[in-house]
Amino acid sequence: MTGDEGAGQDVPLRFSRELDRLFGNAVDECPYGMGQIAVYHQAMFDRLDDAAMGELLAYGFRRNGNCMYTMRCPGCRLCVPIRMRPDRFQPNRNQRRVWKKNQDVAVEIAPLTMSRENLALLQRFLSTRFSEGRSGAESYYTGFFITSISRCFEIRYRVGEQLLGVAVVDGASSWLNAVYFFFDPEQSWRSPGTLNILTMNHICASRKIDHLYLGYWIDGHSSMSYKNAFRPHELLIDGVWQEQR
Repeated sequence: MTGDEGAGQDVPLRFSRELDRLFGNAVDECPYGMGQIAVYHQAMFDRLDDAAMGELLAYGFRRNGNCMYTMRCPGCRLCVPIRMRPDRFQPNRNQRRVWKKNQDVAVEIAPLTMSRENLALLQRFLSTRFSEGRSGAESYYTGFFITSISRCFEIRYRVGEQLLGVAVVDGASSWLNAVYFFFDPEQSWRSPGTLNILTMNHICASRKIDHLYLGYWIDGHSSMSYKNAFRPHELLIDGVWQEQR
């Protein structure tokens, strides 16, 4: 990875000791299949205002239900927070092609809904991606998506009456946070993951939202490689958001 340090913060972000006291560590297996123990530095909250949530996102934290966490795995720094500045994004040829071939897709912004339709689509997605079936669609919604600490909504993608995909997103006037995206596995030819980021970026640009947080990027991880193609983007490296052109 190479970074343009002039595009990031002049000094590393410093997480205050007072705030850090709210967090503790939890140990589990690596969720990204890297074959080692994962350490989640996490805390539960009842509610966070937009500014506090935005600050935690800027520090590299992610949301899981009402829990905010970051990875502090010993000997591993592969999980790198990634975000975009919508006003700087320049789509490449493939991204323009994906946008063009999906002009028949209707986009709807709506409240987060644990509907039967959404659950059925998520279960098909999980059954394809995670055949071992450790978690079901309902547990994803209740444990991962549904929250009281932020303003959360969904972006629905449809072709006619068919539900193509659903993005779970946290939002405020200065940032959007992509929590999760699931889609119809039979529609993979549409490159729905790319379409979703293009759509979120379009929403941000049209509403003058400063940052679009895309979660983690892991170098060489196949399911995350498409994020790297959105340029320029910023990676949080050693506490500094560094632009990657």
